Amino acid sequence: MKFYIIQTIDWTFRVYIILLMARIIGSWFPSFVRTRFMAFLMQMVDPYLNIFKRLIPPIGGMLDLSPILAFLGLEILKTFILYLII
Repeated sequence: MKFYIIQTIDWTFRVYIILLMARIIGSWFPSFVRTRFMAFLMQMVDPYLNIFKRLIPPIGGMLDLSPILAFLGLEILKTFILYLII
């Protein structure tokens, strides 16, 4: 039973990381930003990214390093949750 819980948690974090990556890559293409899929990604990912955007504002107005912290935060959270289960 514990195996399935661990797999579900791991799968959930992987899906969110993929959504986060798609949001970041999609933001590089201005025409893609106005699509319904991108609106969905923004709705799912931006609240989490905004936490880190408040901590690290974009450098020079262009280079946003907050996704690096977002990925790191997800990995730390996943490791902590899995540690509690195991």
